Order: sequence, then structure tokens, then C-alpha cells
Amino acid sequence: MTRGEPIMLSALQHFVFCRRQWALIHIEQQWQDNVRTVEGNLMHRRAHDEKQVERRGELLIMRGLRVRSERLNATGICDVVEFHQRPEGVALPGYEGMWQPYPVEYKRGSPKPHDADEIQLCAQAMCLEEMLLCTIPEGSLYYGEIRRRTRVTFTPEMRRRVEALLQEMQQYAERGHTPRPKPTKGCNACSLRDICLPRLHRTPTVAAYIRQHTKEDDPCESC
Repeated sequence: MTRGEPIMLSALQHFVFCRRQWALIHIEQQWQDNVRTVEGNLMHRRAHDEKQVERRGELLIMRGLRVRSERLNATGICDVVEFHQRPEGVALPGYEGMWQPYPVEYKRGSPKPHDADEIQLCAQAMCLEEMLLCTIPEGSLYYGEIRRRTRVTFTPEMRRRVEALLQEMQQYAERGHTPRPKPTKGCNACSLRDICLPRLHRTPTVAAYIRQHTKEDDPCESC
């Protein structure tokens, strides 16, 4: 990733999950697959079939829609964007009536304890809003493990968080900086664990080192 290059929307999920993981992938260009990433790629490949445009009455479904925001300096591909025929929507070339966009992002697993998926979906909606000159209040995340959608409301707080994260990512990219690891339970499922080697970076503080060695040298410790 070079200075000023648009941020990939898919990278937001990596950044929220782990800033070091994001930097290893997008700054150092390192990658390693595991079962989760392979299954996720297969799901997205089906969702991104750009030849599939479905019309079901008042519903139009577009897949693999490319989006971009000059204001956010971000770009990406939406898995699915549904356009619902409504008076408050926008005009689409080749289609009569007005259509309200509704982004849907596909994920292989189940809802996560953090908001990485919601942030990525909100960023997609913000790009669509800039491109289509409209307002998109909500979208959905479809999780393959539970086989159902989770609705996401794009609140002002979430939108501000998207902007702040994208700015932080740009700053890291301009510096070419890869953060030090902060080991968590999520490290066990990370495809880059063997590249990151988080446990090797666990160095004790000076205070911890002194406490440990003082304890070992204390002759009364075993009394």
C-alpha cells in the first residue's frame, strides 16, 4: 500500500480485528490461508458473480458492485446491493421508477463479539451514498453458519467511527508502520499466526523482571 492509495473497504475488518494483522497484509503484503479464509473466499466468490442481476418484481439485486468514495479515500466491492422500488429512492439507468439501495455483506461464520463486520458494511453504505447522492439508513450481514441476516443501522456514531478508522489506517500506511502484537484469544484463529509470532514478542516489563528475580532470590520464599 502506497501513500495516498485508496483504502480497501475489506481491509477495515482486518484493522478492527487486529491492527498488526492489517499491517502485515496491506503494508508488508504477507498472507497465509487457513480453512476459515478459504471458505470465506468461496462464499464471496459466489456473491461477487457480477453477471448475476436479478429482478423480482419491486426488488432488484446486483452482485459484486464496485464502490468508491473520494471524500473517504476508500474503495471496494459490495457482495450484494438490493434496490427496493420506493418513492424515496434514486433513479437507476435502464430501470424505470426510483430504487432505494440496501447493502448486504456475506460472512462465512457467525456474529462476532466486535463490530468489524458492521463497520465494513457501514463504509460500503457511505460509499454508495456519495456515488448515488442518497441516504442509506441500514443494511444487513448474512452469516453462513447461522444462515440468517442480522440487520445493521448506520448510526451517526458508527459513521464517525468509520471515518476515524480510515484516517488512522491512512496514517499507518503513510508511515509504513506495523504495530507490535497484542496477543488475544483471537490469535489462535488468525491465519497469520505463524507469520506474526505473537508469543515471541511477549517481553516482560522491567518491574515484572525485577519482581520475578527478587522472588527467586528470596531465601525466605520457601519458609
